[in-house]
Amino acid sequence: MELQTYTRTELGRKAKKIRAQGRIPAELFGSGIENKHLSVPAKEFKKLYDAAGENTVITLVIDEKEKVSALISEVQQNGLSQSIIAIDFRAVRRDEKIQVAVPISYAGTDMAAKNGFIIVKILDEIEIEALPQEIPHEFVVDITPLENPGQSIEVKDVAIPKGVKIKIPEDTVIVTVTEKEKEIITEAPPQEEEPAEGETAKEDTAEEK
Repeated sequence: MELQTYTRTELGRKAKKIRAQGRIPAELFGSGIENKHLSVPAKEFKKLYDAAGENTVITLVIDEKEKVSALISEVQQNGLSQSIIAIDFRAVRRDEKIQVAVPISYAGTDMAAKNGFIIVKILDEIEIEALPQEIPHEFVVDITPLENPGQSIEVKDVAIPKGVKIKIPEDTVIVTVTEKEKEIITEAPPQEEEPAEGETAKEDTAEEK
């Protein structure tokens, strides 16, 4: 997949001008290369991003002459409109392994909920090491087998593609089942009023008399 990008000189607050022209400010960084300030046509990027996501190697075509293999490292969105306001690209070499976090996608039927229990999703991504072109788009975890408290799915239960190395312990729990938390209401024991300052001393003096 190729994406046309262009060198930009508008930085900081001037980036608003870029967005007003239907482009998105972007940064390209990576080991062994000089950071570049870029802009990307918004419509073209959205189309590519929907297809590639953050773990697919793409080719950035810079100013219609330079080509760089890269991953979409981060996409920033406006909290209200959800429009993309900034992008980070990470330059990669196809012959050099890198470490990335691959998102987890949960699928299947929530049988635990049907039995009156709760599914607790502990992880939303898994750290891996692989060649850029071998990085999976996501890990799909089927929660259907989870029906009762104590059941869980661990990293070792996930199908790992060839060439991918998991960077966290294989017995790390990804998702588990627990009982519903019951609301416990307890009455606080009545508290004795503390005597006012000097009151105890007065009572002691009265008893002595």
